[in-house]
Amino acid sequence: MNSKAFETQAIRLQTERSNHREHSVPIYATSSYLFDNAEHARALFAKEVEGNVYSRYSNPNNDEFVQKLCTLEGAEAGIATASGMAAMFISLASFVKAGDHIVACRSVFGSTHQILTQLLPRWNVSYTYVDGANMDEWEAAITPTTKMFFLETPSNPGLNVFDISAISEITHQHGILVNVDNCFATPYLQNPIALGADIVTHSATKFIDGQGRTLGGAVLSSKEVIEEVMFMSRHTGPAMSPFNGWVLSKSLETLAVRMDRHCSNALTLAKFLEDQPVVSKVHYPYLDSHPNMDLAKRQMRQGGGLVTFELKSGLEGGRKFLDQLSMISLSSNLGDSRTIATHPASTTHSKLTEEERNAVGIMPGTIRISVGLEHIDDIINDVEAALKD
Repeated sequence: MNSKAFETQAIRLQTERSNHREHSVPIYATSSYLFDNAEHARALFAKEVEGNVYSRYSNPNNDEFVQKLCTLEGAEAGIATASGMAAMFISLASFVKAGDHIVACRSVFGSTHQILTQLLPRWNVSYTYVDGANMDEWEAAITPTTKMFFLETPSNPGLNVFDISAISEITHQHGILVNVDNCFATPYLQNPIALGADIVTHSATKFIDGQGRTLGGAVLSSKEVIEEVMFMSRHTGPAMSPFNGWVLSKSLETLAVRMDRHCSNALTLAKFLEDQPVVSKVHYPYLDSHPNMDLAKRQMRQGGGLVTFELKSGLEGGRKFLDQLSMISLSSNLGDSRTIATHPASTTHSKLTEEERNAVGIMPGTIRISVGLEHIDDIINDVEAALKD
């Protein structure tokens, strides 16, 4: 295929057809695969020839999903996992041992925070949080045992935007890997590897699936880096199911058209919210009021499908707003075709202390909206009514 267009590659890249000449790729619901003979089995396990051995290691559906993501992200290799947090964990744990150190932006997802602050320290892996926008803090946090920089951009839920190129330049001067969670932007809006990152992680559960149907994750990088991740995955087992791999590969076919609508709806909603007297602040990367709008426009193609805002009435105002919504769903998920409202302080980031939440801009009245694909008038009408009530 000669086309380099994102939309065409997302649709036309697929597993080789069988002798049944199917147009749509079938689901390969198998745990294992046949060997031609004893020598073929030996060669496969010795990695002298390519092929499937066991679906915990590889499967045609998962391989197709990974091949598409690698092409769309500009990565050499990748691996699919059972969930986004499985991808997150192995992208960190594959490269550290007792005594090592990770530097991360302070604005991270709640479960990522738990990995860094609770799980990895059990194996004597330490961490340092920094202001992701402060290059001096990143550099000052480096120690002789630092193995990785980790960042989310845009961050969850504050939608902070961090300079991937500048951060990557620091890491490469010190031989440190940089790992970017690209969940909010997706490969359609942002390509961290092209900006200097070494590793890209995804929760495919979110915008990549796009309809709240399934769980999945992915880690993408160079072949050398993915070899390390493969070793960890092969022997700890966070494998994606073939069905989920099939669903997510199909989902990529519509990612571009969905993200265009998510982004246009989100920008319109963000501008509407800025004019509401009960709202004290609106966070959206493509708003003129965003402190890093210029950076967002350099490294992202559009502003994304998330809008975060703060209510002047605080915690009680936030609860009242959520309870007054009629169409918009209340859920902790995001990236769905249906618009979702979340109160981060009491749900996704509840395990952070109040001090930690305040440090990353999560206030008692902070509301995160994952803007869906409904007609924008209906989204705004529901938000407006809830704000008034």
